[in-house]
Amino acid sequence: MAFQLPDLPYSFDALEPNIDARTMEIHHDKHHAGYTNNLNNAIAGTELEGKTIEQILANVSKHSTAVRNNGGGYYNHNLFWEVMSPNGGQINGPIADAINRDFGSYENFKKQFSDAAGSRFGSGWAWLVKDSSGKLAIGSTPNQDNPLMDISDFKGTPVLALDVWEHAYYLNYQNRRPDYISAFFNVINWDEVNKRFAG
Repeated sequence: MAFQLPDLPYSFDALEPNIDARTMEIHHDKHHAGYTNNLNNAIAGTELEGKTIEQILANVSKHSTAVRNNGGGYYNHNLFWEVMSPNGGQINGPIADAINRDFGSYENFKKQFSDAAGSRFGSGWAWLVKDSSGKLAIGSTPNQDNPLMDISDFKGTPVLALDVWEHAYYLNYQNRRPDYISAFFNVINWDEVNKRFAG
């Protein structure tokens, strides 16, 4: 069974004014679709057919650059769409307590996450992950790498992600990445983050 491009869980314009409809359409229908198709092409006829994306990423160092880049792009975007919502922004639930525990306050978390996203040179992602003991950590990865990959210096189970590739924000924000990062906090789907934190 080939990997499928998931539908967006909301309309293209649902996250406006924080993320514009045209960006969402291009990002999902062109970029994410491209990663999905290229991943399927990269694993066709190999032992990776039939494996989950998590299984592929766990041993990605043994596979081609195409599998690494497109497998990461497929997984990362699947998560990204789900951790945003038009009804997002208000932190709640166990993740709020864990953030206070591990970062001191929501404001400290927000600053550290914004710094990770803002200081990633070139293209990449900022992450909030949970380690095996349930402790939260913030980091970033280059390109389409992620914390599930065996080649990643930053590891953990992702519960929140922010795409800082220019295609994620350039139409609306141009070179103003900090403004895009700030707007992201208005659309975080904390219900989904709580589900991933509990998982």
